[in-house]
Amino acid sequence: MTTLYIANKNYSSWSLRPWLLMTQLGIPFDERLHVFGEGSNWDAFRQFSPNGRVPCLHDGDTVVWDSLAIMEYLAERHPGVWPSDPHARTWARCASAEMHAGFSTLRNACGMSCGVRVRLHAVDAALKADIARINEMWNEGLARFGGPFLAGDSFTAVDAFYAPVVFRIQSYDIAMEGAAAAYVQRMLALPAMRQWYAAALAEPWRDHAHEAETRLYGDVVDDFRFG
Repeated sequence: MTTLYIANKNYSSWSLRPWLLMTQLGIPFDERLHVFGEGSNWDAFRQFSPNGRVPCLHDGDTVVWDSLAIMEYLAERHPGVWPSDPHARTWARCASAEMHAGFSTLRNACGMSCGVRVRLHAVDAALKADIARINEMWNEGLARFGGPFLAGDSFTAVDAFYAPVVFRIQSYDIAMEGAAAAYVQRMLALPAMRQWYAAALAEPWRDHAHEAETRLYGDVVDDFRFG
């Protein structure tokens, strides 16, 4: 059985990506959730992940410890991970790689915390640039490949890569324009996204580092989490 190691669903954007892809595509796996601890999680996470981070996929004796590598590993074994059309597939891979490597301002200023709603203290030029680029890219993909997903009529890895951004848009009330705005609502309505969100709200754990980071950049105006 394939096993996917993840961390708290409320916070772990990287964990969401392969979990969502596998759940949405019906790829069977066993979920192992390890809660973030105080300070470094390196020693605890090194028990199952070579780089001490999540997500990490175990498939028999094979260990895959990076989200993009997990997507490619799954694509070699399951249909539908990437679009079948070569132009859409190339675009999807480029967009996924851009997310994997970029948007550092958005990541820092709008850390993923599914269950809260936050009013940002400020939206500086760098954050505006990240949001504008994502808006541009989403509208490009939706227009070029016909939707309703970013690279065509089916949910693929590129949608999974941007799923944490969808939750950030909800949490931080970020305005999207054009078809991108409807795409956000479409993603939030996916059964797998709703399943992840419900589990995130039900988690009783709080990680002080993540909570402090959220409050560094904004005021929490609502908290829908358990307890």
